[in-house]
Amino acid sequence: MNKKLKIFGREIIDDQSVAQLENCLTEESIGVLTADAHYGYGHPIGGAVAYPDHISLSGVGFDIACGNKAVKTALKAKEIDTSAIMDEIVRKIGFGIGKPNPIPAEHPVIDELKELEIKAPGSFKSKLISIAREQLGTVGAGNHFVDLFEDEEGYLWIGVHFGSRGFGHKLTTGFISLSQGLKFEDRPKNTNMDSDPILFHIKSEMGIDYIQAIELAGKYAYAGRDIVVDTVLSILGTRATDEVHNHHNFAWREEHFATDYWVVRKGCTPAFPGQKGFIGSNMFDTSVIIEGVDSPDSADGLYSTVHGAGRVMSRRKAKGKTKWVKGRDGKRKIITTSPGLVDFDKTQQKARELGIELRGGGADESPECYKSLEEVLKYQGNTIKVLHRLKPIGVAMAGDDDFDPYID
Repeated sequence: MNKKLKIFGREIIDDQSVAQLENCLTEESIGVLTADAHYGYGHPIGGAVAYPDHISLSGVGFDIACGNKAVKTALKAKEIDTSAIMDEIVRKIGFGIGKPNPIPAEHPVIDELKELEIKAPGSFKSKLISIAREQLGTVGAGNHFVDLFEDEEGYLWIGVHFGSRGFGHKLTTGFISLSQGLKFEDRPKNTNMDSDPILFHIKSEMGIDYIQAIELAGKYAYAGRDIVVDTVLSILGTRATDEVHNHHNFAWREEHFATDYWVVRKGCTPAFPGQKGFIGSNMFDTSVIIEGVDSPDSADGLYSTVHGAGRVMSRRKAKGKTKWVKGRDGKRKIITTSPGLVDFDKTQQKARELGIELRGGGADESPECYKSLEEVLKYQGNTIKVLHRLKPIGVAMAGDDDFDPYID
């Protein structure tokens, strides 16, 4: 093992992910792969790198400040009508790529975004702020969710997973364009999965601007998750009695081994001693609330742990090849041109058998697309401890038929 690279669960991590993280390392950096790691764009998901003088756009990723929030409520799970609550959740909260919120949300963070320093025309900056305002408090697509859980004592928990939405995505593509010598508002040149990481020196003009951008995106993501959880609490007519909230796609200035670093975590949950985290599983399996533990392995792992179970099947393999077409009525719809390996009808049937109220989702989010979270956690060893196990009773995600109105 490279002395600068700590790997948890090497037995269940593919070689591509290891090679990809090794490609992200510099002479002075430290790398980590958590047990849920899998191949990503320029930087594996489940990977962390500590750089003394640089910050990695590839390590933060497109979904700046993606993260999880979970709250324990004052209710017992058996006290609610789960089906009716899930119906209200999908009625009042926007799901899907680029979707605006059905009920517009307000938050002071929108005014803070106006301080954003980017080299782009004022009209483009206004468009960014407009997207941020429209999507504030929405959830997005893919593996992003709003779930209801029951803990060991029967208490009801709310868990959410998403990031800075279209605002963060457009910030990322803008800085990629700048790194390629283009204008912020230009479409970036094509890059592939194995492209070298995009690094900005922290004292460079671009590095300073990027750090400011992700910090604002981080505030926006926190605000969005707060709004969604508050909406669900309002639907339930209850209050939170405990809260866990953190990013897992972000960069932090931290000290490790008596040296200051910028630590980028992509699909990694920070887990310093005593720090709590919410780790989601899949639609059907148990999720967990964890707490960081101090140990030599924890230190070597930059106090980082998993953010989920980790994929074992690509979205393309799961759902097959699909494309959007415009029907005679002028509306866009998605059609399958080549079938995938997962039968989502069976997934929906399984949800009914398990008593889980499923709203949305698709073949690419079915449980067989993921590793076992319990197995993944075992490979993290004595770096964390599980405080609560949360059984899903309601799952809300974007459906396969959600079209992106902002797509070019």
